[in-house]
Amino acid sequence: MYNLLIGGAAGQGIDTTSAILEKILKRAGYSVFTCRDFMSRIRGGHNFYLMRFGEKEVISHSYNLDGIIAMDEETINIHSNELKKDGFILCDTSIEIEDSRILKIAMEDIAKKLGNIRVSGSIAIGAVLKLFNEDYSNIEEVLQSFLDERYVDINLKAVKAGYDSIETRYPRLKGRFDDWMLLSGSNAIALGAIAAGIKFYSAYPMSPATPIMGYLATKGRDCGIVVEQAEDEIAAINMAIGASYAGARSMTATSGGGFSLMVEALGLSGMAEIPLVVVNMQRPGPATGLPTRTEQGDLKFMISASQGEFPRMVIAFRTHKDAFYQTVRAFNLAEKYQIPVILLGDQYLGDASATVEPFEINSIETDYSNYEYSDEYLRYKYTKSGVSPRLIPMKSKNLVTIDSDEHDEKGKITESAKVRVQMMDKRMKKLILIEQELQEPQFLGAVDYDILLIGWGSTYGPISEAIELLNSKKSKKYAALIFGDIFPLPQKLLIEKSKKAKQIINIEQNATGQLAGLIREYTGIICSKSILKYDGRQITGEEIVKRIKGGI
Repeated sequence: MYNLLIGGAAGQGIDTTSAILEKILKRAGYSVFTCRDFMSRIRGGHNFYLMRFGEKEVISHSYNLDGIIAMDEETINIHSNELKKDGFILCDTSIEIEDSRILKIAMEDIAKKLGNIRVSGSIAIGAVLKLFNEDYSNIEEVLQSFLDERYVDINLKAVKAGYDSIETRYPRLKGRFDDWMLLSGSNAIALGAIAAGIKFYSAYPMSPATPIMGYLATKGRDCGIVVEQAEDEIAAINMAIGASYAGARSMTATSGGGFSLMVEALGLSGMAEIPLVVVNMQRPGPATGLPTRTEQGDLKFMISASQGEFPRMVIAFRTHKDAFYQTVRAFNLAEKYQIPVILLGDQYLGDASATVEPFEINSIETDYSNYEYSDEYLRYKYTKSGVSPRLIPMKSKNLVTIDSDEHDEKGKITESAKVRVQMMDKRMKKLILIEQELQEPQFLGAVDYDILLIGWGSTYGPISEAIELLNSKKSKKYAALIFGDIFPLPQKLLIEKSKKAKQIINIEQNATGQLAGLIREYTGIICSKSILKYDGRQITGEEIVKRIKGGI
C-alpha cells in the first residue's frame, strides 16, 4: 500500500491532477482512497490531497508518506517531516530546497515548451506513473472525461514528457478493483437518494453539503427529480416538507449552521407526521467555524433539535458504501413511520473519494405508502403502532389535512389535555417499532479482547486500521464497536461486549465525547478513557495507536 500527498496553492490545479491520477490508478486495478484538505479561499493558501492506493481495500488515509508531489515550496516545508526516509519529493527544478529525497523535473520549462504552463500537473502525473511502474495506455480516455477536447492532446504530450523524464522506483502491484466504482461520499449519498426514489430535493449551498445538490442537479432531468436551490435553509426544509406532504419523496441537506435554521421546521415534520430526510454534513462550529474542515460536533444537537419531544432517527455514515445504503434506508424508515430521519456525515467522508463495490440495487424496496382507505379517514387515528393512515392529496376522495398545532384524530386544532396526552403517546409509540429496526454497531477485532474501542460514523476507517495495527503486536488484544445507528441507541451488542472489556476507550472527532455521554445516559456504561480530536482534521489509524501506546 502506498501513500502520496499532492500539495500546492489554490489555483495550481491540484484538484484536477488528483482526480485524474486517482482514476488512472483505479483503472489499473488499485483500491484508492483520497481525502481533501483545502482552505476556505478561492486562491492562495496551502491545499493538499492525501491519496492512498494498494492491492487491498483502502478505507482511510495516512500521513506516513511514500511520496510528495509538490507544486510549490510550501508543500515541502510543511510535509517533508511526514515523508519516509526512502520516500520521494517530486517538484520543479525552480524549487531551491535541498533534500536527498527530492526528484526535480523541469515541469514549468516543459510546460512552456508545450505551449501551456497549466499542464504541469499532467507532467507530474506521468512521472508518478513511471515511478510506480504503471503504463499510461488508458490516459487518453481518462483525460477526455475531465478536459475539453481542445486540451487533451497537449496534456497527453505532457504526461509522456513526465513519464520519460524519470526512472521506475517501485514494483508494480496487482489489484482487483478495476471494475469497482470511484466516487465521493457526497455522490454516494446522492445515488442512494436516487435509488430510494427521491423526487424533490431542496437546499441552500453550504459546505460541505453542496456537492450533494450539485450531483442531483446533473441527474435531475434523467431521473425525474426536481432540484431547487432555495433562498435559505428555512425555505429549503419547508419546501421538502411540502413536497413530502404532496407525496414526493423529499430530502434536504446542509451543515450544522444551516441545520440551526431548520430546527423549527424539523418540529413541524414531527408534529404533522410528515416523512422527511435531512442530511447534515458536519464541519467544525460554532457559527461559521472552519467551513472546509471536518468534525463530529453535532451529534447531541441532532438528537434534541427542535422544541418538544417527537420520534426521530439519527444515522451516521461510516463508509462510502454505507452512505448509499443508509440513505436508501432513511427514506424507507421516514415514510414507514412518518418521521424525520437525520443522516449524519462530515466533510471528511463527503469530500473523500474511494473505490466502492458496485451497489446491489435489485433488492431495494421503496414503497411503503398507502393511497387507498375505505373507512372514515382520520389522518391522526389512534393506532396500536402509533402509525396512522397517510393519504396523499388529490390521490384520494378523502380530505387530507395536517396541522402544526396539537390536533385531534381528524387533524383539527385542540387544547384538550386528554387529547394532548393521547396524541403524544400515539406519536411516541412509534419508537417501540423503530427500536426493533435498529442496526447494531459493527464489531471488529479479536474475539478475546481486553480493550474495547468505541466510535461512530467516519471514524470507522481509522479505527479499523488501528485495530489491525494493535492486534498485529500480539500483546493486549483489541476490538471495536463502531456505530451507524445512533438514536435511538442500539444497546444489545454494546452491553454484551462491554461486559468482557477491561477498558473502554471512545474515539470521537469532538471535544466532549458526545457518543460516550449518550451511552452513559442510556446504559450507565462509562468509557474509562477518551481519544478526542477537534482541530478540523480527521484522526488516522496511526494516531490512535500512538495515543493508546502513549497512555492516551
